[in-house]
Amino acid sequence: MKLNRIAPFGAAVAFALAGVLATPATAQDDAGSSNWTGPYIGGSLGYNWQPNNTANDIEQVYFDTNGDGQYGDIVRTPAGGNAFAPGFCNGKATSATTCSRGDREGKAAWSVMAGYDRQFGNIVVGGVIEGGQSYGSNYVSGFSTTPASYTLVRRLDWEAAARLRAGYSLNRTLIYATGGLAYGKFKNSFLTTNTANAFAENNRTEDDWGYTVGGGIDQKISDNFSIGLLYRYTRFNPNDYSVTVTQGSAPATNPFVNPASTSGQTVIGRSNEQYTTQSVRVTAAYRF
Repeated sequence: MKLNRIAPFGAAVAFALAGVLATPATAQDDAGSSNWTGPYIGGSLGYNWQPNNTANDIEQVYFDTNGDGQYGDIVRTPAGGNAFAPGFCNGKATSATTCSRGDREGKAAWSVMAGYDRQFGNIVVGGVIEGGQSYGSNYVSGFSTTPASYTLVRRLDWEAAARLRAGYSLNRTLIYATGGLAYGKFKNSFLTTNTANAFAENNRTEDDWGYTVGGGIDQKISDNFSIGLLYRYTRFNPNDYSVTVTQGSAPATNPFVNPASTSGQTVIGRSNEQYTTQSVRVTAAYRF
């Protein structure tokens, strides 16, 4: 994780949150002190996107042609050339020869949560568990000399997190940092314009554990109800999905199965196992 890229964004979000919530906090100073100790339930709704980073920009489809379980092999034409000389892109193929270029979708996200806070003077510490859905997908494509396109699609279907948080109470306003364990359930799929070979997908659904960090501001608008804004950075490393290519109706000299350069089949994977997201969400909670 490149903290030098994340930190400025997080700081900008924090200042923005402070500006949005400072007025309600000031207006309610006369309402008396507020204690954040106790359990709460609530939810969040917001926007999820994938960050612009080097790992995503250089991602490509990669191959295991000799069956040794190691990727990075070159798929060879019968003449010995590179069957994927046209190249790769970190996006969705729009035809057998072109790509959408760029792969940083932004989508809606929601979650439900339950937590507990305890206040010590102005310091508030606590924990929260949450779960919900994020609707983003990412793509990586390769293009062969045939020509044909091959696209691996990865979508984060469900996610959950168990986070600790620690913050500073300004009466009815709480500014906090948070971080913890994240869980993601992914759905994978494969798209190709190649109608000759046969393709078998492995581990279309996979689970992965990762981490999440962030920060936010909560504002009490009554003794039992709070609203807020939350920024989170989350990273997973799902890497179980692959596609096995066999002969199908293609000739025996097909680059994916040619016995002169393969083990009789080729396994397709993706070079970047990272799946990272950033999100900004509005939160609401009922406090007991």
